[in-house]
Amino acid sequence: MGGAMIYERIALIGLGLIAGSMGLRIKRDGLAGEVVGHARTEATRQTAMARGLVDRVCTTAAEAVAGADLVVLCVPVGAMAEVAAEIGPHLAPGATVSDVGSVKRAVIEAVAPHLPQGVHFVPAHPLAGTEHSGPDSGFPQLFENRWCLLTPEDADPDAVDRLTRLWRALGSDVEALDVDHHDLAVAVTSHAPHLIAYTMVGVADDLRRVTDGEVIKYSAGGFRDFTRIAASDPTMWRDVFLNNREATLEILGRFTEELFALQRAIRTGDGALLHDYFTRTRAIRRGIIEAGQDTAAPDFGRGPKGDDA
Repeated sequence: MGGAMIYERIALIGLGLIAGSMGLRIKRDGLAGEVVGHARTEATRQTAMARGLVDRVCTTAAEAVAGADLVVLCVPVGAMAEVAAEIGPHLAPGATVSDVGSVKRAVIEAVAPHLPQGVHFVPAHPLAGTEHSGPDSGFPQLFENRWCLLTPEDADPDAVDRLTRLWRALGSDVEALDVDHHDLAVAVTSHAPHLIAYTMVGVADDLRRVTDGEVIKYSAGGFRDFTRIAASDPTMWRDVFLNNREATLEILGRFTEELFALQRAIRTGDGALLHDYFTRTRAIRRGIIEAGQDTAAPDFGRGPKGDDA
């Protein structure tokens, strides 16, 4: 299955789940003449080559971006500034730099000051992922029927159009959003739910002393499915919360208000309120299903689909 080449050379900086899935799909469908990668560790670089995620790997990010017309930063948000400072002097004139971070305002502030004049910056956020990480976790179908959100601000329209074509070729639906609106939206749909899931696992761990491990042993569908996303990469999520703190705290405040209202209804025996609340939220869940956003990615030997970042 071939596709039209969109970029001559794509450099993927960081070779985990997202970059690996991008590389496999780009190579499979001929979307670039060459895919070059960089990872910090030799073990990751060897795995990336063995799995065919890239055509070649480089020991430094600066070497990897040389001559690339698209550079995608696939590193944790907290590492963006350091990487951008390293690659800035080595970027080709007219190249596009993008990223896959799930926070956009912080990424723009970290990356943009290091990019030279004539290099186009088009931030991106693919809403796709699993609870697995690392170079062994990628698969080319990861982005099928998932959204990729762009926050281009004043970026060159041709650069935005070209990157849009790439993400569509990777299988994604693409939409452009205002930066701050993006960060608030993902705080609702992803960041706060992940924090709540991490917290629930922490509660279960605390209860092990009381239940002698039964919370884990008897994990039924609800607890298992709800907490699956708590297995996601801890470094990535640490950086997400530190770099999207205002939006996340706003949503957590609203969540706490809703939770207090439900606590009061349970305490006072207000069955009507509970029934109405659950009816309304079930309708929202059905809307998600009808929009096709709960479809699990196929298990191509990479494990079940987890929530995106």
